[in-house]
Amino acid sequence: MIHPSKFQPPWWARNPHIQTILAKVLHRTRISYRKERLELPDGDFVDLAWGLPVQHDNKPLVVLFHGLEGNIESHYIQGMMAALHQQGWQAVLMHFRGCSGEPNRYLQSYHSGATEDPHYVLDLLRQRYPERPIAAMGYSLGGNMLVNYLAKYPRNTLCAAVVISAPLQLSAAADRIDSGLSRGYQHYLLKRMLFNWQQRLQRHPQHQSQVKAYQIKSLRQFDDKITAPTHGFHDAEDYYQRCSGLYLLDKISTPTLIIHAADDPFMDDSVIPDASDLAPAITYELSRSGGHVGFIQGTPWAPLYWLEYRVPHWLAQQWPPYLENA
Repeated sequence: MIHPSKFQPPWWARNPHIQTILAKVLHRTRISYRKERLELPDGDFVDLAWGLPVQHDNKPLVVLFHGLEGNIESHYIQGMMAALHQQGWQAVLMHFRGCSGEPNRYLQSYHSGATEDPHYVLDLLRQRYPERPIAAMGYSLGGNMLVNYLAKYPRNTLCAAVVISAPLQLSAAADRIDSGLSRGYQHYLLKRMLFNWQQRLQRHPQHQSQVKAYQIKSLRQFDDKITAPTHGFHDAEDYYQRCSGLYLLDKISTPTLIIHAADDPFMDDSVIPDASDLAPAITYELSRSGGHVGFIQGTPWAPLYWLEYRVPHWLAQQWPPYLENA
C-alpha cells in the first residue's frame, strides 16, 4: 500500500527546486564526529564517521549511507545524525569508497548497486555489538543501494531500514536529471564525479581511459563510459537494469520505510512503484511535494526539517521488541 505523506510544504517552499536547494543552503546543524578506517577484505578501505558523543551500552545504532558524492559534511547527514543523537541513539555514517576526502586504492569505487562494502560493515558492527538493535538509512543513491542490499540479503542484521528520495528506476532518473532545470544538479554532481575519477586514475596510470573528461556531458555518459566498464557492466543500460531497486521491492522482508516526493527534480514518476509490487514489510509514504531530500517546513529564518522528525518517530516504533530483549 502507498500511504499519502503527512508532509505539507509552507507557502514559500512549494517549488521542488526551492525545497531541494534551500534544504542545503538553510541547514545550519553541525555535529562532532570521529573517523574510523576499516580495511576491507579486498585490500581497499572505507571510512566511518561516528557521531559524538558516543552512545554506549545497548542504545540503538543507526548506520547512514549518503547519496551520490556525499559525505559527512552533507547537510542531510549532519541534520539526521544530530536528530538521532537527540533521541539518545548512536549514529554512524559509512562513506562509500573515495568519498571521505581520500581517493580509494583501487580503480573501482562505488555505484548504486554495490552492496559488498555495506554488507561487510553491517556484519562487522553486528559482531561488535551483538545486543544492539541496528537500523540502516540510505539517501538517494545510498537509498537505492540499501534496497539492493535488503533484497540480496533478506536474512540481514537489521531490525529496520529507511530509504529517502531514492532513484529506484536508474535509467529514467538519468534521463530526468539531463533535462530542464535539473541539468544544474547534474552539472554540480558530474564535476565532482569527474574530479574523483581523475584522482583515481592518477593512482592507476596503467588504466588511463581513452575517454576524456571534457567529452562526458551527462550522468548517463559517465555511467556508460566509466561506471559500467569499471564495475563489470556491459554499458549504462545494463548497469541501470541490474541495479534499479524498483524491481526488488517485493523481495524485502526487513521493516522498511520509503519516503519519496512526487515532484523530486532528480527523477520522474517511473521511480514510484505500483502498490502491488511492495512487500508487506514496506511502508511507502508518497508526498506531492518535498523536492529531493528537501521536506522543509517552518519559515526561512527558522526552517524545520520534516525528515528529522518523521524518521526518528518511525524508528522509535521499531525498537521496543529489541530493547525489551536486550
